[in-house]
Amino acid sequence: MKKYFILSLLALVVLACNQKQPERVTTAEVVLPAPPAEQKAKMSAQFAPPVVKADAEVSEYNAVEEPPEFIGGDDKTTVVVTNKKIIKEGNISFETADVAQTRKLIMASLKNLGGYAENDSETVNGDENRKEYVLDIRIPAANFDTFLNSVSGTATKIDQKNIRVRDVTTEYIDTKARLNNKLELEKRYLNLLNRAGKMRDLLDIEAKLTEIRSDIESTQSQLNYMSKQVQFSSLNITFYTTQPKQVNAGNGFGYKLKMALSNGFDGLQSLFFGLIAVWPFVIAGAVVWFIVKRWRKSRRAEADA
Repeated sequence: MKKYFILSLLALVVLACNQKQPERVTTAEVVLPAPPAEQKAKMSAQFAPPVVKADAEVSEYNAVEEPPEFIGGDDKTTVVVTNKKIIKEGNISFETADVAQTRKLIMASLKNLGGYAENDSETVNGDENRKEYVLDIRIPAANFDTFLNSVSGTATKIDQKNIRVRDVTTEYIDTKARLNNKLELEKRYLNLLNRAGKMRDLLDIEAKLTEIRSDIESTQSQLNYMSKQVQFSSLNITFYTTQPKQVNAGNGFGYKLKMALSNGFDGLQSLFFGLIAVWPFVIAGAVVWFIVKRWRKSRRAEADA
């Protein structure tokens, strides 16, 4: 009996050893699955390189002007500039015999030379017997001198004429280089966006692309504004006359009577609103006057008694 018990115990030990050990599970880093291809394509399209359109005038003349060329390298960038960037602006003030005819000639010449007026104002000063026009115009740089000569030809007496020329070639090159560098940086982040596997990486890249896009649009706007200044010169024109027939400011009796009545009504309004503003003092004065009057009346009554 003892022998069978020992054999049974050994059999149980052997069966226990032959059983498989449970597999151990190690905790690995949990990685989010890669976004679907459609989501990546959508995000890439969202951050596609921008097409920033310049103003209509700039776009029209950009086709004529040859832009600077940028040749990239490993260590440095070589810039080849074909045209200088010159900003020309000025102002002229003069007297003319007929301001209406002078304005007509200026506007006709401006239209023929491809320019336009940004501001056109007229002022009449009856006290100084002066009628004046002020024009702020933009003219293609190639036609600036021709237009200035035509304007000067309409003057009977030039009071002032100033022309200023500014070379912005270096500033233009620097701005263009910054724009190209930011565009290249955006391309690199777009490539990273296509290869990103984690959602957090996608969000970080998206935030960076938004920042780069804002810088690109700002730099492009600066470049467009500078190009417009280069291709369209500005000129401030002031011309006037002192001839009574052209001024016609209304210096007759009827005009003076109308102005006198208007000024009198304005003065009456000022007095009325002024009294309303000091109403506490008016009431206090009336009360004091009433008390003093009653006191004097009572004194007289006592004196008569």
